Amino acid sequence: MPSSPRSDPPDAFRGLVEKAAGKPMRTAVVHPVDRLSLSGAIEARDAGLIEPVLVGPEDKIRAAADEAGMDLSGVEIIAREHSHDAAQSAAKLAGEGEVEALMKGALHTNELMQAIIDRSAGLRTERRMSHVFVLETPAYPKPLLMTDGAINIAPDLKTKRDIVQNAIDLAHALGIPEPLVAILSATEEVDSNIVSTIDAAALCKMADRRQITGGVLDGPLAFDLAVSAEAVATKRFVSPVAGRADILVVPSLEAGNMIAKQLDYLAGAAAAGVVLGAKVPVILTSRADSAVERVGSCALAKLYGRWLEVSH
Repeated sequence: MPSSPRSDPPDAFRGLVEKAAGKPMRTAVVHPVDRLSLSGAIEARDAGLIEPVLVGPEDKIRAAADEAGMDLSGVEIIAREHSHDAAQSAAKLAGEGEVEALMKGALHTNELMQAIIDRSAGLRTERRMSHVFVLETPAYPKPLLMTDGAINIAPDLKTKRDIVQNAIDLAHALGIPEPLVAILSATEEVDSNIVSTIDAAALCKMADRRQITGGVLDGPLAFDLAVSAEAVATKRFVSPVAGRADILVVPSLEAGNMIAKQLDYLAGAAAAGVVLGAKVPVILTSRADSAVERVGSCALAKLYGRWLEVSH
């Protein structure tokens, strides 16, 4: 029996888009040479979120627009021959302050990120870059941030510290003043055989020592204890975070990617996402993302960019 088509929750990310209203964010869209990547940028423009600057082969960009029936009148195009050149040029534009954000088009994430982390682009900070999904699902009463399911494959403790702080900063940008952060593992007990439980305990102590600020941390926590008040009551577990987490910190990219896609495909979630830790936000979209998710990702980037301007 075929599966039913995936659908987003009604009004997904509407609150984010409304909160992000205002002057559009000038955004370099890197190599948007197919219908999906180009339409994502144009949809975000039509929502008033971004002013797209299309960077890539002009003939392919215009062909994609013709295929999708889109009018590119008034949209700036910076012609570059191939994706590698487009990524480097877009990163340079961001480093020079010519654009306020970067948006992935039809190229591999690794290719875009290599251009961003190149020191000549001037986008690196003292922080490790990391990705945060923001998920809205009927199964949970509030937005759920989840990190890192897209950039850091097997982060060590130092990298996890930056991953947690980046997510807390995004929560602040979204209007969550003191987010509750669950450091996930397979168990709530510290087990010397499971490295992620030791890292979780260390991260919580780092928060106690103000090496991580702005949120309330607890961990290790199993997934059920992080999000289910019923599981917390059944296990008689005492925690300031359990059952009502705002942020889920996963032990590895594989775990994060699986959780996000399971919520997206089986729990009716909508998933937006952004890369943090560079001097500008980076919007990573997938070919499988819906229009709502693409627009939601641009709203996230705009809110985070606005927060960066105020906080720095």
